[in-house]
Parts: sequence; structure tokens; C-alpha cells
Amino acid sequence: MKPSPAKTYLITGAASGIGAAIATKLAALGQRVMLADINVEGARRVAAPLGDTAAVVELNIRDAQAWERAFDATIERFGGLDVLINNAGIVRTGLARNVSIADHQLTIDTNFMGPLTGMIGALKRFRATGGGHLVTVCSMTSFLPFPGLASYGASKHALRAFHHGVALEERHSGIDFTIVHPTSTDTPMLEQEAADDDAAMAFLAESVSAEVVADTVIKAIARKAIEVCMPQSQARTIKALGTNPQKLRGYADHMEAMGKKGQSARRGAMKA
Repeated sequence: MKPSPAKTYLITGAASGIGAAIATKLAALGQRVMLADINVEGARRVAAPLGDTAAVVELNIRDAQAWERAFDATIERFGGLDVLINNAGIVRTGLARNVSIADHQLTIDTNFMGPLTGMIGALKRFRATGGGHLVTVCSMTSFLPFPGLASYGASKHALRAFHHGVALEERHSGIDFTIVHPTSTDTPMLEQEAADDDAAMAFLAESVSAEVVADTVIKAIARKAIEVCMPQSQARTIKALGTNPQKLRGYADHMEAMGKKGQSARRGAMKA
């Protein structure tokens, strides 16, 4: 699905995984893409085959000044900015009591405060130009928390609430808001989760490729969807379970057992 006319996208976390897949697909559709990542060399490797419609900027999303430089670089390179795709994120696995306070803080700073900072910076520019599109790549854990990923889920809960809160504030501004919640996705993050027994519930669902998520994000942008869950067929069940902590606790042992089977299969596939 080709967004038309050509627009300029700033994509965070574009050195690998979902961000790299989104950038690659948008470039193939003739769109202008700025690949932003703290791993600037990785972003350059992704951008190299994409041609003149792709450029790279180094961005630590926890740094407000780095965000300003990324916005300025995008506008200088392509003449404007139409869409910000907040995709970058991290995970620190383990039972909450065993994860350092510093790692809990890093998760919140990266997964929540980082996108928040980018949204505020983009809003200033979009309001000045009369429009734009803010896209958040969130997670189904924003509805369903998992043991072993407690602060990750907390960061995504906060991110979803903030995204929708700002969308309500800006409802008369002409700025579009889209949030997408991927399911388990084949990325380096999933490999990290596979290595930790405490994160077994991350493997309850069969994972999808980063390319599948990228296609979903691009289609959601094109139709200006408000919120998209993956998989859509299970969204109602997941949301209902996530808002019923009594039922969730009752199912936890069964869910953990199912997750361990999926995690074991993932480990086997990684070794093959």
C-alpha cells in the first residue's frame, strides 16, 4: 500500500528489527526515510542499499538535545518532516526483584520518556506547519503484563496512555495519531527474552517477522488508523484478561507452562 504523495518519515530504532523493516519498505515505496538509531553504523548498513531517499542520523532517544538534532537533520536533508515513527525500545528481563533499579529506570527512560520527548518535539514542528502524523509502535504488553518483563510492560502501559492522552489534547489540531501493538516479533529483543527462563510468558503466542509488523504499521499509517492490535483476532480476549487481575492470576501457572514450551522451541530454533 503506497502512501501518496511521497512523505518524509523519521524512524527510530531503524538499525535492526521492526524499524529497519519499516524503513526498507517505505523506501521501496518511494518515501523519504531518515533512519535514526543510537547504533549509527547499523543504521548506515540498513540505509546503504536504499538510495538517495534514505539518510541516517545518530539518535539516543533519552537525550532531548539529540532529538532536536535529529529533527533538524531530517528537515535539512529532506525539506520537512511529515511522520514520526517512535519505534525504538529495550527490554531488561528478569523477575522484578532481581533486576537492578538502574535497569528498571533505563527501561522507563528509553521506552516511555524517549518516545515522549520525541512526540513533544515533533508536535512543536507539526503545529507550526499545520499537520503531521505521530506513530507509536507500542506492544500488546500494554494490555497484558507478563512476569519477567514487569517494567517493560509498565513502560508500554505508560506509553499507550500518553499517546492517547496527547491525541485527545490535539484532536482539533489536524495532527494524526496512530498506535500499533505488535505481538511477539522475531527481533534481537526476542532472542534476549528466549535466553531468560523468567521471561517464558513472552512466548505464549507464535512470533511473527519484523516484516509482517512493518507491513501492518505502513498500512495503519496509510489509512490513519487510531489503534491496531496484533493479532486482531485475539485482541478482545487479551484486553479482557489484562483488565481482570483475578482471572489473570488464576491462569498464570497455565500460561507460564505454555510459554515455557514456546520458549524451549525458540531456543531450539536458535541453535539449529
